[in-house]
Amino acid sequence: MSPAAFSVFVFGIYLAFVGAGFLLIPNKILPLLKFPKTKEHWIRVLGVVVGVLAFYYIIAAQNELLVFFWATIVTRFAVLIGFSLLVALKKAPPMLIVFGFIDALGAVWTYLQM
Repeated sequence: MSPAAFSVFVFGIYLAFVGAGFLLIPNKILPLLKFPKTKEHWIRVLGVVVGVLAFYYIIAAQNELLVFFWATIVTRFAVLIGFSLLVALKKAPPMLIVFGFIDALGAVWTYLQM
């Protein structure tokens, strides 16, 4: 596995853990992140979506899909921008930016390995 593929693979594992946490134990995870507990279904739906994304990342890494690696670099920076805008517009709590920074750091790691 190339260094770029490894960075994408590790990010996929991170996404798998986040997705599983939101799906299976959201009200244990949310307070740790300074988000309110919820009884709504949205967080579990997000867990499924993030889990599916994790699968894409892991499969792409295992198959050295360079075009996917480049696409993730762009989109992971877009996540930081999007989350920052939501916070700036008071549509989301500031802690959301932490997830955006994690995405951006992963993008930088992948870019440096390309």
